Amino acid sequence: MKVSVAYATSSHQEWREIDLPEGSNVLDAVTRSGVLELFPEIDLETQKLGVFGKVVDSGQILQEGDRVEIYRPLPPEQAKAKPKKKDKAAG
Repeated sequence: MKVSVAYATSSHQEWREIDLPEGSNVLDAVTRSGVLELFPEIDLETQKLGVFGKVVDSGQILQEGDRVEIYRPLPPEQAKAKPKKKDKAAG
């Protein structure tokens, strides 16, 4: 099955399309894509992974056409910022 793996830095976007056997998971895709060799700063122990913008576990089984994303950690100033509360009246 074909899936893609995406990772971006502030100055570069990497998008790799790869073939994996059925039953492969997110970690398989990241490992086989070669992105870890290209960006050795990626730390899978701390960085989150996702599929189409939704955070998932590394063991999540992939489907044909899925896009696996490796999320960069937030800069310290953004990580400390409190999320804005939604206005209940706005719905």
